Amino acid sequence: MTFTLIVCTYMRPKALQSLLDSVKEQTVYPDAILIIDGSDDDDSKDLISQNKFENTTYYKVSASYRGLTRQRNFGISQLPENTDVVCFLDDDVILDPDYFKQLLSTYEVFPKALAVGGYITNEVKWEHSDGKRNPEKFYFDGWMRNEPSRFKMRRKFGLLPDVNPGFMPSFSHGRSVSFLPPSGKVYQVELIMGGVSSYKAEVFKACKFSTYFEGYGLYEDAEFSLRLAKKGKLYINTKAQLEHYHDGSGRPNRFKYGKMVIRNGWYVWRVKYRNADFKSRWKWHATALLLTVIRLTNVITSNSKKEAFTESFGRITGWLSLFLCPPKVKQ
Repeated sequence: MTFTLIVCTYMRPKALQSLLDSVKEQTVYPDAILIIDGSDDDDSKDLISQNKFENTTYYKVSASYRGLTRQRNFGISQLPENTDVVCFLDDDVILDPDYFKQLLSTYEVFPKALAVGGYITNEVKWEHSDGKRNPEKFYFDGWMRNEPSRFKMRRKFGLLPDVNPGFMPSFSHGRSVSFLPPSGKVYQVELIMGGVSSYKAEVFKACKFSTYFEGYGLYEDAEFSLRLAKKGKLYINTKAQLEHYHDGSGRPNRFKYGKMVIRNGWYVWRVKYRNADFKSRWKWHATALLLTVIRLTNVITSNSKKEAFTESFGRITGWLSLFLCPPKVKQ
């Protein structure tokens, strides 16, 4: 099974080097590595030229191809013809040595799989279940983790998700795959994170990442996953492990981010539920506003007061814009 790794990067040469150093240590090495760089400078280009990363091809794209979605689609257009599986990684992750080995083995166990996601280990602390039902904890498959405050608040208003992690509720705002435990199991999902993902190459003969998501591309991976899940099965392999170190460089300002949280979130929800009923619509808006209020309280409770206020203002602006000019959802 031949596989190609695509890394889309923007102004993060140090993070990119850490990632590629971890790729060097893989027990199964990519047949091809494509670096798609949208940076304004040549620091990442110099990194690639000064280091020997086997099977690596570097592409510096122009402004017309800049942005996560466009860079991913550009990378797809450069795939070697014999590629069986395409892996995508964010430039600020570091892989465990068996990451690719475990990822590819999933396609052998589940030959009809269209996509398989990896598992981030350094963002959530999990413990084996204590057998209780403590509201301060989230329980799943014999494991438990701390329940985030936003979900505790949602519980009080009857707005908790009613499906398993990795699936979208009828009113969206579900639990991400970070709510799947490090059990060593493979879980079926319909949402995988694009920055730790892989796909059968045949998928891209009919599907591309949506051009609706320009620039930073928040939730473009969720939208692509939902479209793909209509065609076949998607999985998360919790043995395909890596660590994610959120690099702040190259990210949009907090106002734009907050606006994207609302508008892009609404768009992704409508990809699956184009004709959502009144109850689901009400719960979507109620949850979006509740989460905005929670974020706004960070102006008082957090050390990053300006960022919290700016993002909250962006969320409010994005929510109001839904009534004036809602996004047009492409099917």
